[in-house]
Amino acid sequence: KTIEFTGAFHATVIKQVRLKNPSGKTLVYNATLVGRDADDFSLPKGNTVTIPAKRQASLNVEFTSRFLRPAEAVLLLISKSVGGIDGATLTFSLKSEVKHIEPTDILKCKSPCYEL
Repeated sequence: KTIEFTGAFHATVIKQVRLKNPSGKTLVYNATLVGRDADDFSLPKGNTVTIPAKRQASLNVEFTSRFLRPAEAVLLLISKSVGGIDGATLTFSLKSEVKHIEPTDILKCKSPCYEL
C-alpha cells in the first residue's frame, strides 16, 4: 500500500496508519523508516505500536518537504514476539508531492530601469 503526502513546500504533513489486530492476543510492532528520503519522514509518537487483541491502533507518520522533487521511503512494521505470538511484517510505501510553494516573504524594491 502507498501512503501519499501532498502539501506546500516546507510544510509538515501528517498521515495516520490504522492497524487492526483480528487475533485474540496482543501484537507489538517496531516501526522503522528506510530508503533514500527516510530522514524527511518521522514517527512523532515513537516507533513502537501495541495493538490489543481484537482492537486497532494508529501510527502517525510526519513528512516535511525539503526539496521540490518527490521524496520516497518505506515504513516497515516488524512484529515483536509477545507470548509466542508473531504478527505479519507490514510494509508501506511513502511518497510525497509538493503541490505549491508559498513565499516566506515579499520584498518591494524601486530602481531606475537605466541611467544616462
